[in-house]
Amino acid sequence: MSTTTNFKRIALVAVAALGMGVLSSAPSQAAFSGTAGSQLTLTVANGTGSLSGSTSDTTTAGTIAVAGLALATGDSYTITASVKSVPALTTLASAPALLFTILDTLTATSAVNGTGDNGSGGIFDAEMNTTTDSRTTVRASGAINSYINSKWYAFQESTTSKERIAGTYTYTLIVTPQTTAGGAGTAQTADITITIGALASTSLVASSAFSTAFIGASGATADAAVSALATASDTPKAYINVVLKNASNDTSARESVTITTTIGTVGDGSSVRGRSVVLKYNSTSAAFPIYSDGTAGTGTITVSTPSVTFATKSVTFYAAAPATLVASVATPNLRVGTNSDSVRVTAKDANGVSWAGTLYIYASAAADAAIAGAVRATAAADALACVWDANDDRHECPLTGLTGGTAKMKVTNYATAALATAAASGAEVTSNEVSVVVNTAIAATVKLEFDKATYAPGERARIYVTPLDSTGKAHAVTTYANLLAAGGISTANALTFAGSTTTADSLTVVSITTKANSSSTSGARAGAMEYTVYMPLSGGTVTISATGGTSLPLAGRVAVTASATVTDSGAAALAAVTALATTVASLKTLITTLTNLVLKIQKKVKA
Repeated sequence: MSTTTNFKRIALVAVAALGMGVLSSAPSQAAFSGTAGSQLTLTVANGTGSLSGSTSDTTTAGTIAVAGLALATGDSYTITASVKSVPALTTLASAPALLFTILDTLTATSAVNGTGDNGSGGIFDAEMNTTTDSRTTVRASGAINSYINSKWYAFQESTTSKERIAGTYTYTLIVTPQTTAGGAGTAQTADITITIGALASTSLVASSAFSTAFIGASGATADAAVSALATASDTPKAYINVVLKNASNDTSARESVTITTTIGTVGDGSSVRGRSVVLKYNSTSAAFPIYSDGTAGTGTITVSTPSVTFATKSVTFYAAAPATLVASVATPNLRVGTNSDSVRVTAKDANGVSWAGTLYIYASAAADAAIAGAVRATAAADALACVWDANDDRHECPLTGLTGGTAKMKVTNYATAALATAAASGAEVTSNEVSVVVNTAIAATVKLEFDKATYAPGERARIYVTPLDSTGKAHAVTTYANLLAAGGISTANALTFAGSTTTADSLTVVSITTKANSSSTSGARAGAMEYTVYMPLSGGTVTISATGGTSLPLAGRVAVTASATVTDSGAAALAAVTALATTVASLKTLITTLTNLVLKIQKKVKA
């Protein structure tokens, strides 16, 4: 490569300073051309400073100055560089070679050349010994009785496939006098160092701004609620997923990861496991498994590296059997057929920890089973299992409606009575008995209503559309193709729709699907369909109206309305001020009357 080309390639990433301190300046009495009085002097300045981005070139190079007297034509010396030491994360064999290029020849009358010159402007290539080190040899020779003075840049090969990482590289320089006849004089040695700094993108230091740690399944990118059986097991119950990135948001960061837990154990999935461990991180991500060790309870897990401390994590290990089961009805009206999330159960173990094992639901008696269709299973495979909802910390049990009526249900931690009798992990626990209703009535009318009677200007409001049976009760979850007549819900007020479409598009829909369960979060109401809107900014009465559609009997296809009031705070304030002004005027009149009366009394007293 040419010197110019080398400068261009490296200048983009090199931030460097050439250290000018002399590492070694050692005069030597050597048999230069066989004459005892001749001298060979070697002077070295290190290439030091904050070299950046694994870069080394002539702008960041060390220098080598050699001076000697040639007593015969053809006398010369050679300079050989051999790798002495490298950064901890590389090896001698993988280190880049040291290159030389002529800085100047001082007052030399000599010829300077090198072995392995690649024809790129006097840059001399490395002679590689891949077993232990790399060597570069250059040669300078002169005429009879002439000084061979030369000065060289010494820098690392920039096009080699050899690994160049941040750190300090030390090379030993060996300068050997050579006579015309081929004899060698006493060699002189000195060390030269090349210091390579790291680009931000290749930094091994983890950054808290970009590094992450999440608990959950392997590879999870967000924290999840972890609840698992406490019984000791070699099967991971969850993972701590760690990604270390440096300040440039690059995955080059490499730091050990310390994980401590107050319950259970953590490890690397092979040989390391414990409650407080230091684990190796040498990839772009790592999933460290969490194990149960027989201890039940809720544990706190801390995760850190030398540079980053992550938010604490939580893990719950529950006992083999629950201690309490508390059931409640989630769906007030079951439909004939499948109903999910019909009964909800809060389960706790003896420590008060949420119990996330499998629960089963069944009818209390044969008459109940005829309505809800769940009997106590005789085989575990036939049991109707509940589903654990980690987000809501509860079990949700399905039921199958068979016919209209009310049925009593129970929940247990064993699929069958026989399994409960034979179980070694604890006695059977059954929930409080609950009653569920299977509603087979048809819709007779439809009702419109707001969730409140009064709103502030612009306040969020919910409109509920509820089909009712002939007794005025809501139905099970159902889809009605034409619950409302054409046009749907209409209003003369400027309502703003909170959904993904316009108010007109949404409120004019005539097909309605009701909800099975109520939700305080979404505003859903069991047996109804809800719309979320925002009230007008001005005060007044907001009225909505609709007409029952063909999904209802003729008697139900009538107009229905609902109204709510928007309180205009500005108008109310103005009314209050007006009322106050009227009161003040009345008081003024009264005071004037009283004053006149006092004056009349005074006149009579004087008379």
